Amino acid sequence: MPKTQLPLKDIHLPEAIGWWPPAIGWWLLAVLIPILMVFFYWFYKRLTHKTAIKTAKKNFAVIKENPALDNNQKLRELSMLVRRVAISVNPRVEVASLTGRQWLAFLDKSVTDAPFSEGCGQLLAEAPYRNSSPTEHEIAQLISLCEDWLKAQTKQAKRNQKS
Repeated sequence: MPKTQLPLKDIHLPEAIGWWPPAIGWWLLAVLIPILMVFFYWFYKRLTHKTAIKTAKKNFAVIKENPALDNNQKLRELSMLVRRVAISVNPRVEVASLTGRQWLAFLDKSVTDAPFSEGCGQLLAEAPYRNSSPTEHEIAQLISLCEDWLKAQTKQAKRNQKS
């Protein structure tokens, strides 16, 4: 053997790194991404429900104490407020299309007895078709009933947060 040549073997490259099994980082991402998606969805729902009810309480106070509104305007504003809150805290497909007796029955689900279907809450469905405007007493009862309904929505939102 000549002195200039050494007995070396050819260089063997290692095999290419395969994609399986993935590194630990990919496993963590595969677990964390769905968990984060569920958390953000839950947080978004909680935040929107809280915000809807908080805003509704502020608007309710404005309607209740605004002396510039007559009884018909107060009735219209209360009706819109209750509808907005119901759509915000419940699935839109269940609530948005309800009218008349179905709407009142839906509102009755949140409070005891049936004050919307059988009591002063009927004003919400019947007032546009009445010849006379509601009296101060009727509006005061309706305001009290809507306030009770709004409190029930607050309690329901708190129960939903705990579960």
